[in-house]
Amino acid sequence: MNAKKKQPKTKDTIDALSKISKAISSDLYLEDILKLIVTVTAEVMNSRICTLMLLDDKKQNLVIRATQSISEEYIKKEPLKKGQGIAWKAVNENKPIVISDVLKESGYKYKDIAEKEGLVSLLCVPLAVRNRAIGALNCYTSKPHKFSKTEINVLTSVANQAAIAIENTELMVKTRVIQEELETRKATERAKGILMREEGLTEEDAFRKIQKYSMDRRKPMKEVAEAIIMMHDMRK
Repeated sequence: MNAKKKQPKTKDTIDALSKISKAISSDLYLEDILKLIVTVTAEVMNSRICTLMLLDDKKQNLVIRATQSISEEYIKKEPLKKGQGIAWKAVNENKPIVISDVLKESGYKYKDIAEKEGLVSLLCVPLAVRNRAIGALNCYTSKPHKFSKTEINVLTSVANQAAIAIENTELMVKTRVIQEELETRKATERAKGILMREEGLTEEDAFRKIQKYSMDRRKPMKEVAEAIIMMHDMRK
C-alpha cells in the first residue's frame, strides 16, 4: 500500500509558480533561475530530490543542469545517453512518466545511486517548447507514492515555465551573437575600404592584413577593424 504523502496545497502551488514566474522575468542568470526552479519545486512537491535535465547541443545526452540534492554522487552521475533511462522516454514521447518504484523498473539507469539516496517513486515530465521537448524535470519521493493528477499538472506547469526561461535565454544569446557578427562584418568592410584606398591593396589583401594583425595580436577582428577606422578618422 502506498504511504500517504502531503499533496500540494493550492496556495503553496500558486506561490511557487509565482516565484518561478518572477524569476523568469528578472535579470537573474539562467543557472540561478534553474536552481530556484528545482528548489521551489522540491518544496511544493515534497520531493526527496528534484532534478532538471537538458539535452546537450548535439541532442545525444541528457545532462543535469540543476538539482537541490547535496549528494555529490548524484550530482556527478554521468549524463544519460540517447535512449537510456526514464528521462529519455519522457523526452521522446513528450509526456509525463510515472514510476512507482525506480529500483524495480527495468528501464531505470542508476539504481545503485537511487538505493543509496533512498529514492523510490518518480514523476518525470518533459520540458517542452512549442511541442518540442528540450529536457526533463524529475521529482523523486523517499517513500512509495502514487502521483495525483494535480501533482502531474503542477510539475508540468513548472516544466513549461522552465522551458520558456531556457528558450528566452537561448534566443537572447543567439541575438547577441548575430548582432556581434553583423557589427564585425560592418566594421571589417569599412576597414578594408580604408586600406584599399590608402595602401592600394586589393580587397582580398586588405582582408588578409586585418586577419593577420588579428591573429598576431590575438585581438578580435572587430577590434582591429575599429582601430583602423579610428586612425583614419583621426587623420581627417
